[in-house]
Amino acid sequence: MSKSTKPARRTAEMTSEAAFGEVVQLIRAARQRVARTVNAEVIDLYWRIGEYLHRRIEADGWAKGTVEHLAAYIARREPGRRGFSAQNLWRMRQFFQAYPPESKLSTLLREIPWSSHLHILGRTKGEEERGFYLRMTAQQGWQVREVARQIDSGLFERAVLQPPKVSTALREMQPQAAQHFKDAYLLDFLALPEPHSEAELHRSLLMNLGRFLTELGRDFCYIGSEYPVQVGGQDFALDLLFFHRGLNCLVAIELKVTAFEPEHLGKLNFYLEALDRHVKKPHENPAIGLLLCASKDSEVVEYALSRTLSPALVAQYQMQLPDRQMLAAKLHEFYALSAPETARRAASGTRKKKTGAG
Repeated sequence: MSKSTKPARRTAEMTSEAAFGEVVQLIRAARQRVARTVNAEVIDLYWRIGEYLHRRIEADGWAKGTVEHLAAYIARREPGRRGFSAQNLWRMRQFFQAYPPESKLSTLLREIPWSSHLHILGRTKGEEERGFYLRMTAQQGWQVREVARQIDSGLFERAVLQPPKVSTALREMQPQAAQHFKDAYLLDFLALPEPHSEAELHRSLLMNLGRFLTELGRDFCYIGSEYPVQVGGQDFALDLLFFHRGLNCLVAIELKVTAFEPEHLGKLNFYLEALDRHVKKPHENPAIGLLLCASKDSEVVEYALSRTLSPALVAQYQMQLPDRQMLAAKLHEFYALSAPETARRAASGTRKKKTGAG
């Protein structure tokens, strides 16, 4: 074979790879659509069976024995069909009771698998908490193990008690930004020793990048580590650089294995300015900065962020699951303290309406 034909063959092979890859993507996209359709039908079926059982139990007094007979009857008439044990039938009724026809959450039900529903139903308390994990699972595309992990970490309690600390500039530039960040990120999958260095933390995050991305959120896309930034004649390296699809902006993450100090924001602000001048695309929003620290004093963070002109956040990372019972107790106390104020506002609103009507 002549030398001239070899490059031509390589070019043809590369062209074929690109063209063939498009076909594979079409196949995978179709498979995903089929899986979503099948899941929606299964969830709809389970909800309707739950509704039927609920009506018969309420109207005809069906009890445990009757449901067991029903499970045996289904097994005889539909041999090999799984998922219709007596225990699962009772769960279907529980599913219907949790999400009755008038439920505001009904549109989300078909978006997540039954196994995730079981975790949410069995391990949460109250409609608000169920709705939180239902929305997060649908939005983030969590697998069932991640659903269990997030419930174990008390994500709902943490989100209510500890909303993310964002700068005034970020709140004005990106009003929805706080919805995409957390006050604390759980990095229990790193298994780092105490104490550990920033280099060890950095290296371990890269080795577990997939799980770190899951903890950050679905819209985060990894760009680079020790991302080079040149200003004047000097070279700098940003710890981690991501892009957020929903916010349409770069996200710079600086790591600190110590407690937050106000001066930490200075370097992060410098990186954000460099990114906006030299890296940001014309159609993108200004870059956001996230300081990820080992710990922080909330009051110090609030003071530091209140005057900064950069869109920045300060969060801490945790290496082990928090005590969920303690979080639940704090949440109960929080609701108890806020309930009188909520009632007072409602009463005030009622009085204003009556005064206006008069």
